[in-house]
Amino acid sequence: MPADHTRTLESEPVSLDRTLRVAETHVGKGVFARRRIASGVVLGEIRGPILDDHPEDSSYVMELPGGRLLDPAPPFRYVNHSCDPNCELFYWEAEPGETEEERLWMQTIRPINAGEELLIDYCWPADAAIPCRCGALGCRGWIVDPAERHLIEERTDG
Repeated sequence: MPADHTRTLESEPVSLDRTLRVAETHVGKGVFARRRIASGVVLGEIRGPILDDHPEDSSYVMELPGGRLLDPAPPFRYVNHSCDPNCELFYWEAEPGETEEERLWMQTIRPINAGEELLIDYCWPADAAIPCRCGALGCRGWIVDPAERHLIEERTDG
């Protein structure tokens, strides 16, 4: 889930082909750094078709404001969840006259080493939560918004 705030884009995105690669992980495909990436680096805009309904054959869609759904194109299609993420999504508010819609971007929130997987916190609502297999030291046990974790604990008795 993207950060709650909208901001302006402060730096140019990196060259995706030279910076990121898609490879297999224990949960399917994932996105990895080809080189070291500093904290606060904008990796790129998450683009893809906007959908009205959740497709049955895709587990990659991202929910946007207003109930819209984005089916992200590679490489961001394959960014996996972690309860200890190294990246975040954010909305970039377009300059006046460009477009009325906010655009979704991804950036690093800490330094990432070459070969390290890029991970975000999906922050799913409790009614969509599934068991988490991220393996992070502070794993919540569920892919769920931390603010709604108590709802899962109440439903499952811990």
